[in-house]
Amino acid sequence: MPTRTLVESMLRDDATIDAGALYDVAGELGMTDQQVRLCIKRLVADGQFVQDGRGRKAVLRATDELRSTITPDLDYLRLMYAQDRGDAPWDGRWHVVAFAVPESVRPARDAMRDAIVRLGGAAVQGGLYVSPNDWGGEIADAAEQLAIAEHVTTLTTTDLSVGGTDEPRVVAAHLWPLHDIAERHRRLLAVAGRALSALPDASPTAQLTVAIELAAEFTRAVEPDPLLPPELLPQPWIGVAARAKVADCWAELLKSDAPQRIKLFQWYSEVVAEVAARSSSAASV
Repeated sequence: MPTRTLVESMLRDDATIDAGALYDVAGELGMTDQQVRLCIKRLVADGQFVQDGRGRKAVLRATDELRSTITPDLDYLRLMYAQDRGDAPWDGRWHVVAFAVPESVRPARDAMRDAIVRLGGAAVQGGLYVSPNDWGGEIADAAEQLAIAEHVTTLTTTDLSVGGTDEPRVVAAHLWPLHDIAERHRRLLAVAGRALSALPDASPTAQLTVAIELAAEFTRAVEPDPLLPPELLPQPWIGVAARAKVADCWAELLKSDAPQRIKLFQWYSEVVAEVAARSSSAASV
């Protein structure tokens, strides 16, 4: 885990980090005090944090710039778990976006492409991308922010043929790197399984370490995941099992007060609490 990721993960609900706790968790992760000190120095120099005090007694205060960049997309997480539960079935429609941006605004063109890929879009050919999820609002917002809305076209279709086939699951396998996505979720499942075994007897510092390691692995697995609906994925899909195991870990962490003030924990536990509530409601019906 990069030292910067650890530091950002330790942010509390008042936008501060206790340096003593940071050094303790870093030690659990095999990081040296020198690594942490250098990372803090860089983050302060970059304007991400303000430091009050020195060494383990210091308090780091996150700037507005940092806080605006590290909040996870909770709606994305909610959709992910809704798909896993079967509560967000695919309607059979493909959402397509095309753009032809002049060379004079090449940075905006590149930024638009990056935004589309972040939203889970796959390239059909140059300047033409597709997703099974309704991304109209997000695409419009990105185009507007980049001032290239007049160069962007969107459409929806149920008739998409790629590489000579129109069978949706084959199309998805052709367009998205499903093997790589599955491998990342296999690693996540293994990490979550070890975490779930370790949590019941873990000390507060160890619990916090597990939570941060788990969140980092979770991010590595799901951040590049286009969230294809189950109808387009091989079955059974490893992502469902991996994310269910992660939810079990966060539910276990909810039983402890140790990590409650950590913002990272609050972000993920908010969604997991919703997942647990829905699961309990379904079981009682």
